[in-house]
Amino acid sequence: MPQNDSELEGRDVKDEVPNLKDFDQRLRDEAAVEPSLEVPQGEPTSKTQIIAIYGKGGIGKSFTLANLSHMMAEQGKRVLLIGCDPKSDTTSLLFGGKACPTIIETSGAKKVAGEEVKIGDVCFKRGGVFAMELGGPEVGRGCGGRGIIHGFELLEKLGFHDWDFDYVLLDFLGDVVCGGFGLPIARDMAQKVILVASNDLQSLYVANNVCSAVEYFRKLGGNVGVAGLVINKDDGSGEAQAFAEAVDIPVLAAIPQDDDLRKKSANYQIVGTKESQWGGLFAQLGEAVGIAPPVRPTPLDQDGLLGLFDAKDTGGDYQLVPATDEDMRGKFSKPKVSLEVVYDDA
Repeated sequence: MPQNDSELEGRDVKDEVPNLKDFDQRLRDEAAVEPSLEVPQGEPTSKTQIIAIYGKGGIGKSFTLANLSHMMAEQGKRVLLIGCDPKSDTTSLLFGGKACPTIIETSGAKKVAGEEVKIGDVCFKRGGVFAMELGGPEVGRGCGGRGIIHGFELLEKLGFHDWDFDYVLLDFLGDVVCGGFGLPIARDMAQKVILVASNDLQSLYVANNVCSAVEYFRKLGGNVGVAGLVINKDDGSGEAQAFAEAVDIPVLAAIPQDDDLRKKSANYQIVGTKESQWGGLFAQLGEAVGIAPPVRPTPLDQDGLLGLFDAKDTGGDYQLVPATDEDMRGKFSKPKVSLEVVYDDA
């Protein structure tokens, strides 16, 4: 073994490190392999359906998912529910209002203590449903989307791809479809998307935004499609139904605007059970979710979305009036001296 600098002269350091031997050649061999852009067409190795549910904040995604997952479990399915909303309220109804320790906060605490996160630290069960919350950073202390990405990285370390479930339901905030919140669509993490909306413009605007994201990534070679729309708090006015027809997606279920449902939801009572008068509705929804194929939507432009509503209700008949420089200057507005040269007639 060389003892001084003079003996090292003329020798390749890579020859002294086994892992670096032939490193240059291995890089060249790897670079010479042409990447394949073909999508595998064989039979899937996993039967798990990973479904991302999107909707406007407060529209009732968590209510729908808690009852849907509970009914699916009663139907004999193995279901994993993952809350991907920084509010961490997906599992509240399922667990009777109790807060579920989130993956983000648990990971941070375990890291400080020098311990590893275990399944039992973050995943809990009720009625055959397994559930967990990804969580998010405190207000002003980080990016919610980045928190989602970190949460899924930890799930992979816990063996996510080896778990045996019939359905994995992901509850995502639909108001924001960038960064981590768009992972299921942008990275093909899910096979299909389900939208939750009501007969109001804002919730349908969010649903249309998600359709636009799905269509954008389909053009780039993505495979995620929209399986359908769940109309929540349906008052029968028909705008959500018209939206589904316009963007060419099916309506999977219409959950009525009912005072009994409102009270039970507020009291953290599960209605997605065979013992409830609403059990049949969620049983049908569970079956529809399982068999609905992912389709490519045709999102609307803003005028098309406004056209679903009466102009008297939305102000859709308003015409844009351009502002002027004088408008912007207000009381400071003064006539500008023109530098134009005017020639007298010869």
